[in-house]
Amino acid sequence: MTGKDTNFELPSDSADEREALLQWLDYLRGAVLRNIRDVSEEDAHRRPDGRLLPLAGIVNHLVGVERRWIDGGMLGGPVYRGEEEFFPGPELSVQSVTAAYGDRALATDRIVRSLPLDAPCARREGTTLRWVLLHLINETARHAGHADAVRELLDGATGE
Repeated sequence: MTGKDTNFELPSDSADEREALLQWLDYLRGAVLRNIRDVSEEDAHRRPDGRLLPLAGIVNHLVGVERRWIDGGMLGGPVYRGEEEFFPGPELSVQSVTAAYGDRALATDRIVRSLPLDAPCARREGTTLRWVLLHLINETARHAGHADAVRELLDGATGE
């Protein structure tokens, strides 16, 4: 995703642990974005059967997740999470939410590359950057599957 392309192959094997983790995180970001690509603004904010999160909400939530864990958890900055993160209004367009996710990805990757993997988390004792990266991979993977289900219910498209 950091290259703005959401059509890419599985990450390659890398001896560099940090780069391997970042490649997997980026791959999963792309999996999320592939689901919101080419949907209408209305569909991006629609909740199939009124239960699942809308695609715009999934992407917006993942922007918040990375911000909270990297800027907040790792660097000790302020954190906030509100329910509106999951259900953004129509003022949050597909273009703006995907751009925000791309910007957040670049910021996350830059910060991760500036710290050792065993750097302690400022807000969670006993937790390191390595753990935070694994958590981000897990969270993003779960929401990529969620986005797959939403997209299939919206228009029948299935993940690549």
